[in-house]
This record gives sequence, structure tokens and C-alpha cells, in this order.
Amino acid sequence: MSTFADSSALVKLYVDEDHHEAVRGWAPLVVSQLARVEVPAALWRGHRRGAFGASAAAALVAQFEADYHGARPRFGIVAPVALVLDDAARLSRVHGLRAYDAVQLASARAAAAADDRVRTFAAFDGQLRDAAVREGFVLLPRA
Repeated sequence: MSTFADSSALVKLYVDEDHHEAVRGWAPLVVSQLARVEVPAALWRGHRRGAFGASAAAALVAQFEADYHGARPRFGIVAPVALVLDDAARLSRVHGLRAYDAVQLASARAAAAADDRVRTFAAFDGQLRDAAVREGFVLLPRA
């Protein structure tokens, strides 16, 4: 079984936040291409908030980028193509999601449509988790 992980879950691969131990045990992971921007942005935001220094932030971003772009990428990636964005627009209406959350869920739906092993959804935003359940996903972490 594969897990679709939104950016709030992916950050926990690199930063010791609540539930990071569980997240680090999940594999394989499928992600939206949005993670390419959201994860580094979250890591640099952690630096600006004083959670870690600039060199640590740079090292964390480099580790994520190696996982994302490396010779052996850690993630399957779903691009936000027109069909995904059309579905995201619908999901934002149906579930009242913010734009990027809707794209994350639409990406998970596209991954599940392409590979029936993608049945779990990892996120830490309550509204997004609720929407994922209503769209038929099993949640990680389990409540």
C-alpha cells in the first residue's frame, strides 16, 4: 500500500515535530508537486521562527531536495495538470478547502485513480483530513 502525504506530513520527515517517528516509517510515499515549494518554505519558516539555524535549514532543504530530485527519488510525484486542478476546484467547493489543500487532495485522488494501492492519506490539517475521509481515504496517522 502507498500513502499520499501532504506537505504537513512531509516536513516531519526532516524536523522532529509531533508524530515524526510515525511519518518516518511510512513508505512508499506519493506527493503533489506542490511539495517542491511547500516543504522548503516550511523549513525556512522554521528557521525564521528560531527553531533552527540557517545552516541547519539549508541542510534540511538539501536533504528534502535529494529525496525529491535525487538519483533514487524517495517520492512518487503527482503533477498539478489540468484534470487535477479541475478536481481541486470541485473539492474546494464541496469541502470548503483552501486552494493548496484542494490541490493536495485532488493529487491524492489522481494518484489513487492511477494506482489502487494509494488508499491512505497523511496530513495534519483537520479540515483536509475530514475531506480526505469523505473522499474515501484511510487516514494516517490514525486518530
